[in-house]
Amino acid sequence: MSISGAQQEQNDQLAQAFVQFAVDAGVLRFGEFKTKAGRMSPYFFNAGLFDDGAKMAHLAEFYAKAIVASGMEFDMVFGPAYKGIPLAATVAVELARVGKNVPFAYNRKEAKDHGEGGTLVGAPLRGRVLIIDDVMSAGTAARESIALIQAAGATPHAVAIALDRQEKATENGKDVDHSAVQYVRNQLGLQVCAIATLSDLLSFLGSRGGEGDMAQHHERVLAYRQRYGVND
Repeated sequence: MSISGAQQEQNDQLAQAFVQFAVDAGVLRFGEFKTKAGRMSPYFFNAGLFDDGAKMAHLAEFYAKAIVASGMEFDMVFGPAYKGIPLAATVAVELARVGKNVPFAYNRKEAKDHGEGGTLVGAPLRGRVLIIDDVMSAGTAARESIALIQAAGATPHAVAIALDRQEKATENGKDVDHSAVQYVRNQLGLQVCAIATLSDLLSFLGSRGGEGDMAQHHERVLAYRQRYGVND
């Protein structure tokens, strides 16, 4: 699907606004952080710190705008436990507000043996399902969601995330040439929509080189990408 120059400019503006929002909210931080893969990253994105109503509402607005702009077709949204649960709920509310009312569902980590039982909560999984999560580190959560959705007889169709780190995934403790997002897109066949990417973060830092420590952060993030980044 081709993107016009005007649409790309809107996407870029949305991404830059989202990075600013994440920094202001303390969700995107700079320093030294150990990743799940054991790397020392110069930045850390913790979506759990979108921790009040106003932040969640604004976050859902960013998701909805990115999803609508992507042109993805879907019939419902699904939030994988745990962080995906509030994301799916609030994004479904925001999508309804802008004119696309769709059902949503989520899963429990452990099956419930009373009441309605089972691991799935919400609307029945049907049709083309959009999975909503915060980031994608190894694609493990996506694979688990895909299995749940397929087992219910629905079609895992796409994934929406807040930030694409655009870095090499690891398999058996070794770096591979593709990212988790590329794996989900190319190997599992799902569309992936990200509000912002590592490239957008670098553009944000580069445009603020004269502000405090931003130039130093830019150098460190750029060096990290040169070492662990993937080709788009």
